[in-house]
Amino acid sequence: MRYLRSFACLLGFFFGITANAQTFEIGLMGGGAGYIGDLNQTKPLKISGMSAGAFAKLNLDAYWGVGLHYTYGKIRANDAVSENEDFRNRNINFKTALNEVSLQVDFNFLNYFAGGGTKKFTPYIFTGIGGVFYKPKAIYNDTEYNLRYYQTEGQTEAYRNYTMTIPYGVGIKLQLKDNWGLFSQIGYRTAYSDYLDDVSGVYPAASAWPNDDALALRQQLSNPSLVPNYGAPGTQRGDFRKRDTYMFVGIGISYTFVSQKCYTF
Repeated sequence: MRYLRSFACLLGFFFGITANAQTFEIGLMGGGAGYIGDLNQTKPLKISGMSAGAFAKLNLDAYWGVGLHYTYGKIRANDAVSENEDFRNRNINFKTALNEVSLQVDFNFLNYFAGGGTKKFTPYIFTGIGGVFYKPKAIYNDTEYNLRYYQTEGQTEAYRNYTMTIPYGVGIKLQLKDNWGLFSQIGYRTAYSDYLDDVSGVYPAASAWPNDDALALRQQLSNPSLVPNYGAPGTQRGDFRKRDTYMFVGIGISYTFVSQKCYTF
């Protein structure tokens, strides 16, 4: 909710300065979400959930634009259905919602914007900076658990449920009619955390946790393998990459408000 409030405040800021901007664009997008990390190491195009988002953007000229974006998505992975035998033996699963706010810069390769420009379409690239809220959960014995509170790798405290992200991607834009535009894009986000999936390092020893009523549950969530003696303390639980990545792909529609100060071509 704090992300939504921040997005609303920044959206108001964008509306407040449109009088000095040549074009102001708003849009909606929907599609899929994917994840690349410790439970999916080799399939960067795998879709595991949905995504939806909105943006407000200032087109500085026909080539450059700066926009504020909010995107919601869901990602998940389950070792039990993996093609990798070692993953199936590990038997970890997770899912999480993603609430992302980002500031992105677009670059159009052709002279384009809906409502003007000399071209009716253009490929484009984008990058920027953002932040995402996440909360990995797992199903164990038909019960859902919020993993960050169980310190499944023996952390001394729960890791943060938010992190910085770097978005980057490619797409194509097409002018429909008047000020309406259609676009499609695929974008990846490098997260400055390795815990989107609650998996990062090695299996901990039982002594890493306090000896309380939750000890047995922590051990089971940390190592849900059904294979005897799997996951000895100190052996690798995840991969060796220090950051997880997620992806949004989809199609959207936008409307551009053109001011009286039109571009000169």
